Amino acid sequence: MFTAAWTASPQLPAEGFTPNWSREGFWRQSVRQVVRLTAGGGRVRIRLSNAYGTSPLRVAGATVGRATAGAAVESPTRLTFEGAYDVSLPARGHAVSDAAELAVAAGEPVTVTLYFDATTGPATFHAQAFTTSYRGEGDLLADTGGEGFDASTESWYFLSAVEVDGGRTDGIALFGDSITDGFGSTPGADRRWSDALARRTGRPVLNAGIGGNLLLNDSAWYGEKGVHRLRRDVLELAGVDTVVVLIGLNDIGFSETDEQPTYKPAPVVEAADVVAGHRELIRQGKERGLRVIGCTLLPFAGSDHWGEHAAKVSHEVDEWIRCAGEYDAVVDLRRALADPADPDRLRAAYDFGDHLHPNDEGYVVMAEAVLRRL
Repeated sequence: MFTAAWTASPQLPAEGFTPNWSREGFWRQSVRQVVRLTAGGGRVRIRLSNAYGTSPLRVAGATVGRATAGAAVESPTRLTFEGAYDVSLPARGHAVSDAAELAVAAGEPVTVTLYFDATTGPATFHAQAFTTSYRGEGDLLADTGGEGFDASTESWYFLSAVEVDGGRTDGIALFGDSITDGFGSTPGADRRWSDALARRTGRPVLNAGIGGNLLLNDSAWYGEKGVHRLRRDVLELAGVDTVVVLIGLNDIGFSETDEQPTYKPAPVVEAADVVAGHRELIRQGKERGLRVIGCTLLPFAGSDHWGEHAAKVSHEVDEWIRCAGEYDAVVDLRRALADPADPDRLRAAYDFGDHLHPNDEGYVVMAEAVLRRL
């Protein structure tokens, strides 16, 4: 039985992330991506996504191996797809590799290298990886030292999951926006709250966050709305039995500000709108047989999302999450991270600096709050 050990939620190719290869795609190039697994096993397979491709995607070859440092890898193992070294993904489709013999442990970083010998077109990607990915010219599938990879970025391309044959059925998926994605954590250090939770529970923890994601509305930059993408990004993952929901702050905050039009993909929302979205997530999760845990929104006074309307709606939503009894359990992150002198603000020790996102220490506090409810 295979279990998801790492995931990244696919996004539409978009400009505005620097450097970003998603719009230009790849041709006669190799891309090496480093991911840290949260479950171990003796065999590994990968999932590739062309969810936002408008034409077929040809992958000429793929390897997986243990990461060492930078783009270096130990003994890259060739992957096959139904016995072939290459694979073609249809537009808006996906592919799963055959299982490869590679013993891996929970917490171990692995590399996945993809070679594209034909033009890919714009690439389905995950914008904010907070981990370095590498690109080099030509077929570098067997490159072990990493010297051929002469460009880097902090996004993931086409890779949506790594699975292991650990037989685990106790996976936890964290579903949310940039806070779940890990914005504000130290890049390259695996200090997101999903990482902290995986280290503390010993269970597979899958990160289904997208920076800027909205619960109720699609966005060209920030992905499909949460009520639509939950099925693909959580419910279809192998081995998951619990989903932890932390979403809705952008719906509230983006409708508060007029300063950045990109942040206004929808009309002003009210608490009832956000509650209806949460109820839909709960319905979908429970229909699939998952335990669904709800989190209150973090304090965000002083941020660019804050205002009179945002304050009112966020308090009403949090009160519903705490008291309605519709979630299987509730984690009160607002109170866990609040400044004692001003409960609407993040405690300074947990604040990344924008009064919206936690820092590494804040993410640890979030993980420990969830751990108490598991």
